[in-house]
Amino acid sequence: MKKKRQRVTLQQVAEHAGVSRATASLIVRNSPNISEPTRKKVLESMRELGYVYDRVAANLRSQRSNTIGLIITDVANPFFAELLVGVHHTLEADGYTVILGTTFDLDHKQEQLLSTMLEHRVGGVILCPVSKSDPETLNRLAQWDIPIVLAVREIPGVEYDYVGINYKAGTEMALNHLIKKGHRRIAFLGGLSESSAWQARKQGYCHALEQAGIEIDESLIVESAAAREGGAESINVVLQNQNPPTAVFCFNDLVAFGVMEGLREKGLTPGKDIDVVGFDNVREAALTNPSLTTISSFARLIGSNAAELLHKRILNSELERKHIILEPELEVRDSTGSKG
Repeated sequence: MKKKRQRVTLQQVAEHAGVSRATASLIVRNSPNISEPTRKKVLESMRELGYVYDRVAANLRSQRSNTIGLIITDVANPFFAELLVGVHHTLEADGYTVILGTTFDLDHKQEQLLSTMLEHRVGGVILCPVSKSDPETLNRLAQWDIPIVLAVREIPGVEYDYVGINYKAGTEMALNHLIKKGHRRIAFLGGLSESSAWQARKQGYCHALEQAGIEIDESLIVESAAAREGGAESINVVLQNQNPPTAVFCFNDLVAFGVMEGLREKGLTPGKDIDVVGFDNVREAALTNPSLTTISSFARLIGSNAAELLHKRILNSELERKHIILEPELEVRDSTGSKG
């Protein structure tokens, strides 16, 4: 018996043409927002591979559903676990089901997840963008008329509802706490400068130092992955400085945990030899030894606000865009116990 030929997928067409799946999807839907050379290249790949567009399935996908997509960057970060709880509790009360995707802070993974969720007829998406997000990705999605709410990070040049924390104010709180304790050599460790959240922290860091009359030393600002490994690596870098820091402000709590591990490996005691401040106030922050001084960023509240915004946007797409910024709080613990 002759083996049945497998159906050619749109993903195969996209790979053959050297474009993203999202771009190929727009072309089969006759979107006008695609250049003619790209359109011709994809159509030629469709002919060569024998791709057949399943319009019945596409019509089904175009119908709104009660399924919501949530896309986060790091499933290992407890901050996002709290955000997920806030999203779930709010949307489930309104009759929605939430499906989760993780990008690992990679732009191509983010585009793939967005495309996949749209193909599965999600009614809307809550997106925590990757650090190096391409605005074109969301600009293309705007043509699909899918409600999207951004959370935690913004994307310059993209107009969507957004929920986040006042990162600049939170960083100033952390820096002022350390400055009042007598520190003048304060490092800023972790995170990537492409991220809007990092840029806002950098503004707060520089502003607090300038207000205190402290010169900004760029050698004390070290980018890294926003994870434990990044913290351990970045503290090793600044400890090699001829004039090393006496205190460290970390991009988030995971970086701070890595910093404290790195300090202990060097025979130094966090909160005694070098003060450490984190950002987010995840549950583990109160349980570490020493307990971590940090900035509360209210992840669960960000999640619930984002979910509520998305629900309203689904019900009425004509609502005015909203930009919700929550105010942070300083939680002082033992990791800043060395001075004062």
